Amino acid sequence: MSLQQTISEKVKDAIRQLYSADLESVELQATRKEFEGDVTVVVFPMLRVVKGNPVQIGESIGKYLIENVEEIDAYNVVKGFLNLVISDSYYLNFFTEIRNIEHYGFVTPSEGDKAIMVEYSSPNSNKPLHLGHVRNNLLGYAVAEIIKASGKRVLKTQIINDRGIHICKSMLAWQKYGEGKTPESTGLKGDKLVGNYYVKFDQVYKGQIAQLVADGKTEEDAKKEASVIVEAQEMLRKWEAGDEEVVKLWEMMNGWVYEGFDQTYKTLGVGFDSYYYESSTYLLGKDNIEEGLAKGVFFKKEDGSVWCDLTDEGLDEKIVLRSDGTAVYMTQDIGTAIQRVKDNPDIGGMIYTVANEQDYHFKVLFLILKKLGYDWAQYLHHLSYGMVDLPSGKMKSREGTVVDADDLINQMVVTAGEISKDLGKLDGYTEDEKTEIYRTIGLGALKYFILKVDPKKRILFNPEESVDFQGNTGPFIQYTYARIQAILRKADFDYNSPIVDIALHEKEKELIKQLELYPEVIQNAANELSPAIISNYTYDLVKSYNSFFQNVSIFGADTDQEKAFRVQISSLVGNTIKSAFKLLGISVPKRM
Repeated sequence: MSLQQTISEKVKDAIRQLYSADLESVELQATRKEFEGDVTVVVFPMLRVVKGNPVQIGESIGKYLIENVEEIDAYNVVKGFLNLVISDSYYLNFFTEIRNIEHYGFVTPSEGDKAIMVEYSSPNSNKPLHLGHVRNNLLGYAVAEIIKASGKRVLKTQIINDRGIHICKSMLAWQKYGEGKTPESTGLKGDKLVGNYYVKFDQVYKGQIAQLVADGKTEEDAKKEASVIVEAQEMLRKWEAGDEEVVKLWEMMNGWVYEGFDQTYKTLGVGFDSYYYESSTYLLGKDNIEEGLAKGVFFKKEDGSVWCDLTDEGLDEKIVLRSDGTAVYMTQDIGTAIQRVKDNPDIGGMIYTVANEQDYHFKVLFLILKKLGYDWAQYLHHLSYGMVDLPSGKMKSREGTVVDADDLINQMVVTAGEISKDLGKLDGYTEDEKTEIYRTIGLGALKYFILKVDPKKRILFNPEESVDFQGNTGPFIQYTYARIQAILRKADFDYNSPIVDIALHEKEKELIKQLELYPEVIQNAANELSPAIISNYTYDLVKSYNSFFQNVSIFGADTDQEKAFRVQISSLVGNTIKSAFKLLGISVPKRM
């Protein structure tokens, strides 16, 4: 039983014995810094069952706790708040218990536990990954790692949108204007090369529309009649019919894109356990629609189209099959979800990492799967996140105004290098060492800037602002970790023996209280699907450590025991920073 649980139970005992009343719960909070104490019992909610002056009630409970909880040294009452001072021995014992736990805060999955599947990335195979994909990948990967640390088995997956008119646009433009260029002949990553022809198609298409409008066509007719879009639609029909030449071109260009994606994923430090492809899943779901019709989940309209009536749930009617029998996105998403459970029978839930533009789609998808009778549908979740904007405005892929993920990463590394040089932090390092540290700092800045924001919120991303060695940034936290490693290198004595009898400095006590929170923080972040909880906890821990560092002399301590303890606590703080950052996919450098 944790100390907080012990205090809660003893407060209930006190109320029972002193006032002959029963409390359902006890409200505890951290004591405010201006008052003496560590844990505060809030008395005001008790007034519903105990009549009297809150100060007097607090005094009575305080006396009872002093007599019955050995970890409590003293108390004081401020209005309706009972502030409890926890003994140094409790914090020292707790610290001794956790300091050598290899994965402190992590929970091992129980045998037979169901797995959680986390879907993220899910790009189109006609262009490179961009800044929006970066947030998606970092968010999905971090959530998967946090859920794993909380004690669940996790499977990481993505579905690649590798078919449709948008893919044919890139294929057609390369066929018409590519002159046989390849990633090898141009030196371009495959995804960049293909993306260039997606932009080329849009340029040609707009030019043809403008010409047709100039010739007297309406804009609506011009968009339909432009020769390049007609050719793209014909290419799509040929692909769906299995035309050998078109399929061969599709396989070649998609292969280029996948190689490019893999390079970007490797740089970002994310990976997947399985892949699904829309070209394989777009026919899924039709059989499920037939089953749903038989069960009365769906109904057919006069034109033959199939719908699901969700008006009882406050939504509208949703089409699941067109009148010509072709599928819509909802159809294949139903089929893909069911297929994933068939492929992985031990899945107990799925998390879809998709921008908030698709909130309604997933609300409908989950409802339909529940109506179809799938028990696991209650464990589906849409990890909805806000878009990423730049100071220059919104990005548009087809106009070539997106921020390419690779270019962004390179810019972050360059920016980290420039700032490090200006600060003179890497004097005396070799060029190879500097390059590696710049990459660690640049990627850390990018990842932390994105992950410290609540997923639901929109982000205005400013690269220069993220690479700052002060404030709530990745480099600031990385620098603190590197400072701790320097302290450990300087400690030329054995500091590993348990410390059992020293008086704790208030800054040491504050650090142990922060470390005590880590397991709960992991669980909260997993429950909320929010890496921001881990990010901001790490920042708070680092602020506490820097305050300790500035106010408490480590190597100038009065006794050898105190000196050893201060190195020990520095070491554990460093390990916890490294652990938390690993959950976020961020590396920490030993030197900066």
